[in-house]
Amino acid sequence: MSVTDPISDLLTRIRNAHQALHETVSVPHSKMKESITRILRDEGYIAGYKLEEGAPYRQIAIVLKYVGDRQPAIRRLRRVSKPGRRVYVGKDEIPMVLGGYGINVISTPKGLLTGKDAREAGFGGELLLEIY
Repeated sequence: MSVTDPISDLLTRIRNAHQALHETVSVPHSKMKESITRILRDEGYIAGYKLEEGAPYRQIAIVLKYVGDRQPAIRRLRRVSKPGRRVYVGKDEIPMVLGGYGINVISTPKGLLTGKDAREAGFGGELLLEIY
């Protein structure tokens, strides 16, 4: 099956799994999706992930994180730059998400970085998504 926007597909699968209170969710593997899940894990929005080898293709098994009384650790996932409307920001234009409580993921020449890391490194790029 061909997916037009794999990043939106990843975010929708995470959103749907959280809504159904699933412990894990599997998504087809790509380097971009793996980088996004690594950032989510490092920032504490998911409990972890692992790569699963299998026929016919690799999968990423994402272990979801809940806090308190089964409330998802992720309040909102929002795709900013879409295939129909790309959003690029310079190093000085990187927005703060929820006054610094959330993060944004930016595709830079050095790979995917959080907004804070991109600001510190002096890189701009494509503003992929916001999370809080």
